[in-house]
Amino acid sequence: MSARTTEETASTIRAAVQAAGWAPSVHNTQPWSFAVDGEEIALRADSDRKLRRGDAAGREMLISCGAALTNVRLTLSALGCEPRVRVLPDPDRPALLATVRLGEAVTADDHTRLLHAEIERRRTHRAGFTDLPVPERLVEALVAQGETEGARLTPVRSEAAVRVLAALTGAAQDVQSQDRLLTLEMISWAQPPGSSRRDGVPAEGYPREPRRTHPHFAQRDYAHGHPWGSDADQFFSASTGTVAVLTTPADTREDWIAAGQALQRVLLHASAYDVHAAFHTQALEMFHLREFLRQELLSGRYPQMIMRLGYTSDDSEGIRRPVTDLLKERPR
Repeated sequence: MSARTTEETASTIRAAVQAAGWAPSVHNTQPWSFAVDGEEIALRADSDRKLRRGDAAGREMLISCGAALTNVRLTLSALGCEPRVRVLPDPDRPALLATVRLGEAVTADDHTRLLHAEIERRRTHRAGFTDLPVPERLVEALVAQGETEGARLTPVRSEAAVRVLAALTGAAQDVQSQDRLLTLEMISWAQPPGSSRRDGVPAEGYPREPRRTHPHFAQRDYAHGHPWGSDADQFFSASTGTVAVLTTPADTREDWIAAGQALQRVLLHASAYDVHAAFHTQALEMFHLREFLRQELLSGRYPQMIMRLGYTSDDSEGIRRPVTDLLKERPR
């Protein structure tokens, strides 16, 4: 096959960066930026978008960036380029999380094309689900997706364990709601109706009056006293859905990036079968609660994400920054 032209390379890289921007991130902060040098894309953490109160260590920021990295890889593969990835390539540049170079021409397999098609379709859900259960065969497939990136997705089968996770989520939410600085940080990423911002959580992105699931998993209070939110979840029952925890064997920056890559593969595969995910990270943002979960429920593995999976009629539109906002000049 003939070599890629400069125009083809530029078009492919632009598509990969645009796809990266559709990754999930805490409060939809979109904490990433990209630099391009020839046929190489550099993924960097954008510290200006880090939650300094809620994510002081940057764990959730790196998980978010890991999800963006998966989108880059899938897009390059779908467009016929082998993605050659180096994670944390330069210890002297901690903000540089990965480089991805366009490799040889490849033909994407059916599953890669399936996942790639879901990148802009996937949505985060912030309410209950319908009573329709997620098929066990699909749950097993989602577990396999996580394993391909070195993480473990564990469906929580025990009702007692689900109650523990729900209780810890509620406890963390109650404690965090009393933290004025953390609350101000969170609502700075909440949008009023009609906002033109292309980041943060839109007013239509969460329920106006959340219905309680059983057991109940507390949601973030993005409205914070305002009558904002969607009424979409009032038309079906509020099922908890399938509860699952994504874990890694260690808790390094490399593990966080791997967790993000695994998370996105799980979410895209789920989206292909119309399954949505709701995230609950409150307890994981408090050291003692996270450590309790690790030791008592997760056999010493480190929890990186608590989620619920299920079916919903949610068809809200996603908002993302344009590619021009994501591309930064490469530092020399």
